Amino acid sequence: MRVLVTGGAGYIGSHTTAELLRRGHVVSVYDNLSAGHRAAVPADSLIVGDLADRASLQAVIETRRIEAVIHFAALCYVGESVTDPAKYYRNNVAGTLNLIDAMRAAGVGRIVFSSTAATYGVPARMPITEADAQLPVNPYGFTKLAIERALADYGRAYGLGAVAFRYFNASGAAADGRLGEDHEPETHLIPLLLQTALGQRPHVQVFGADYPTPDGTCIRDYIHVEDLAAAHSLALERIRPGEFHAFNLGIGRGYSVRDVIETARRISGRPIAVVEGPRRPGDPPELVACSDKARRELGWQPSYTGLDSIIETAWRWHREHPSGYDDRPAG
Repeated sequence: MRVLVTGGAGYIGSHTTAELLRRGHVVSVYDNLSAGHRAAVPADSLIVGDLADRASLQAVIETRRIEAVIHFAALCYVGESVTDPAKYYRNNVAGTLNLIDAMRAAGVGRIVFSSTAATYGVPARMPITEADAQLPVNPYGFTKLAIERALADYGRAYGLGAVAFRYFNASGAAADGRLGEDHEPETHLIPLLLQTALGQRPHVQVFGADYPTPDGTCIRDYIHVEDLAAAHSLALERIRPGEFHAFNLGIGRGYSVRDVIETARRISGRPIAVVEGPRRPGDPPELVACSDKARRELGWQPSYTGLDSIIETAWRWHREHPSGYDDRPAG
């Protein structure tokens, strides 16, 4: 299949691009490189462009005869979404509407959408199922939910077929060591811990140690990035015209912040200094996925089912790429 991957030079997008190529698809990556890396995707697949440029999107879709789209291109920092919501609504909502309108104009009827567990807000029960209420507590979550609703509406009105994946905590690196996690700024716990283990940071800050959890720190469901990538490939075969389906992606087991810290220390064999601080607003005590629907309907099965194996892949990549991808501009 000829697939357009927007945001395909980013963390999850690049791993998905590699998975699609491995499965024999013809992949075009559309990315403005504001957060992605040229080095993370094959040079001949990359088109540098922005979601705001509707004409460019439509031209790429038409000239490359795209048959399906996997959409990752989004801003994803919760705190920033609170302080600058306009930026998030312009990119995540208006930009995505540009994309799906360009798809409509070109007659492309399949899209896989990168959504988030943040659409659930503070859930009332664990594990979270797709039937649970979506009550986001920050603009980032609202922008993702808005597009889920738009995709469902576009399906009913125009016949668009869509799958949305609500991720939990994406983590890890490619098993072959070629791809990993490199954000600027970095906010994710596992890479922060490993950068500290490498001496690149003095410590890691823990936000809140007084939650109603067994050790007082937040509990999260960590899913390996290659398992996420596999789900996107499977979804291309699941999409049906006019239908919208949402799936949770997680391993169904939660680990506390302290669990992750101790595992990172053990895997790296190095000390990792930690400083405890106050809670961040809007952080739920616990987020754990029920992914039975994805297993049942997509035939998806995560290969990485424990924290040790996930962190081992991340540690290998960070150790071999201490400066991240070698494509940052000088200065």
